[in-house]
Amino acid sequence: MIKIENLSVGYFRKEVIENLSVDFEQGEFCALLGPNGAGKSTLLKSIIGFLIPGKGEILINNKSVLNWNNNDLARNISFIPQDFKLQFDYLVEDLVLMGRFPYVGYWQSYSQKDKEITQNVLKQLDLFKLRKKQFSQLSGGERKRVTIARALAQETDILLMDEAFANLDINHQLEIIQLLSEINLKQKKLIILVSHNINLASEYCQRILMMRHGKLIADGNPGEIITTENLKKLYETNLKIIPNPITGKPNLIYPGKNVH
Repeated sequence: MIKIENLSVGYFRKEVIENLSVDFEQGEFCALLGPNGAGKSTLLKSIIGFLIPGKGEILINNKSVLNWNNNDLARNISFIPQDFKLQFDYLVEDLVLMGRFPYVGYWQSYSQKDKEITQNVLKQLDLFKLRKKQFSQLSGGERKRVTIARALAQETDILLMDEAFANLDINHQLEIIQLLSEINLKQKKLIILVSHNINLASEYCQRILMMRHGKLIADGNPGEIITTENLKKLYETNLKIIPNPITGKPNLIYPGKNVH
């Protein structure tokens, strides 16, 4: 579905990602972990064609991302940025309806089908009761659900999400990851999210990718990848891992100040 071959890309002639090769398949639920500046967000921006590779290429369904036009790419990939900023305030239902824009031709208006898809997504994400509220009036968790609803209205097979849990309370983080997991299972979407929450990624994602200094240092299922050795490589600090007593998945714990 996504094939990345020998990718090198960056900003202002400074490489952030160097010689990266990785594939993603339909139906996977993946988390990108790593410290700030590791290249996680840069990778997502490269996949959607926002950044032009210095070397290598990215193939979406066997076609270079550089050869897709914007509308066709938006019908295949939806992207939720870390900071979802609006120049103007909108009603929730209007904002979600904008997810249908790639399907609207020049000089056309949104169709009845577009409106029906929007209403269905609002109900699916329990946002229907909020559809007439302004986006600015919503809580952080509600805003995040609206951005996911807008992405779902695009009806893409691939969903990318940058800093999925930034600025969310614990209850909203859990709500969002459970929602994404349900979407992945029911709709078989490829979901790739950037996160700093190791435990949530371990519990819900099928695949963990660890990045540091623009390179992939580990890739596999949580049981294989989330180890004290890999976390030491990733964050250059000693962290402890124990099995979750309920699920058995590896979880990060913070040692006490007197523990060495």
